[in-house]
Amino acid sequence: QVQLVESGGGLVQAGGSLRLSCAASGRTFNSVAMGWFRQAPGKEREFVAAINRSGRLTYYADSVKGRFTISRDSAKNTVYLQMNSLKPEDTAVYYCAAASGGSWRPSAYDYWGQGTQVTVSS
Repeated sequence: QVQLVESGGGLVQAGGSLRLSCAASGRTFNSVAMGWFRQAPGKEREFVAAINRSGRLTYYADSVKGRFTISRDSAKNTVYLQMNSLKPEDTAVYYCAAASGGSWRPSAYDYWGQGTQVTVSS
């Protein structure tokens, strides 16, 4: 079992930055790949970014590439999503997820946080 708790969401103006955090507990942090997803009102949940177990490999959706950075801190059992140059279309509930099988692929995640709202005003 993995428990995930997100924080760091909020309201920001377009062009601004936010950093989301996701604290993990319950299973050895280094055994799981971690990812971020988001869901905007009326839309399906979509993949945003992922990081492999070692933290050496990262993956991004095209829509956030070059603006968002995912990272993990094994000492703190925490994964981060640094979001820069935010746009109104980034507005969504952001979810942290863990893949116990270790794969970073969007279909691999079996543990989810409760989500944190990010709102970008124009």
